[in-house]
Amino acid sequence: MKRRKCTAIVLAAGQGKRMGSRIQKQFLEICGRPVLYYSLAAFQDSPLIDSMILVTGAAEIPFVQKEIVEKYGFSKVKMVVEGGAERYASVWKGLQALEHTLTEEEKEGCVFIHDGVRPFIHEEILSRAFDAVEKYHACAVGMPSKDTVKIADQDGFVAMTPARSLVWSIQTPQVFDFRLAYRAYAELEKSGRTDVTDDAMIVEAFTDTKVRLVEGSYENIKITTPEDLKIAEAFLKGI
Repeated sequence: MKRRKCTAIVLAAGQGKRMGSRIQKQFLEICGRPVLYYSLAAFQDSPLIDSMILVTGAAEIPFVQKEIVEKYGFSKVKMVVEGGAERYASVWKGLQALEHTLTEEEKEGCVFIHDGVRPFIHEEILSRAFDAVEKYHACAVGMPSKDTVKIADQDGFVAMTPARSLVWSIQTPQVFDFRLAYRAYAELEKSGRTDVTDDAMIVEAFTDTKVRLVEGSYENIKITTPEDLKIAEAFLKGI
């Protein structure tokens, strides 16, 4: 049976204010290469991924095209497009670019949506996510929470404590049938909502499709702070 086409939208438009650096976090280096390099390399090397769209800030497009895509030979990156002010706006721009460029056959495939500042994805994660989207049409990578989680009320007091066995920390990639993701984001755009924090939440809110949880890795961290950079370097050095 012929495998469906898979496209990845890699997000690299964040400003990284918590990093405290003039250089955006996706361009900071870990062991001599930009954080973004490692995310793109995982998709470039995966036999599951046919193409990529890279979403970044308008001012960074020439730099990204020359110093990352061309320099490291990321041939699967078919477009570098301008992102939005918020993550969901950047994803929507990526989906719109795909809508205008994919063939009808490719639109029957799936889309991996990934934060470019999560450099430690690997083929096992991508494979598990692909298997899940083939069966359930929507999935989000994550890991069961190691910590007890408290839900707070508006005054800062504990409102409830969900069972830890039911709580997951969500990561990326989040993977969907392309048409499903496009439809959900189109509905979000019409709604004017701005309180969404990930792709699965949008699919949950605007479609009837249930999102399957797929095991990622505790190493699949998001590079957000200087401490995260130190942890990432330790991972790469095998410390």
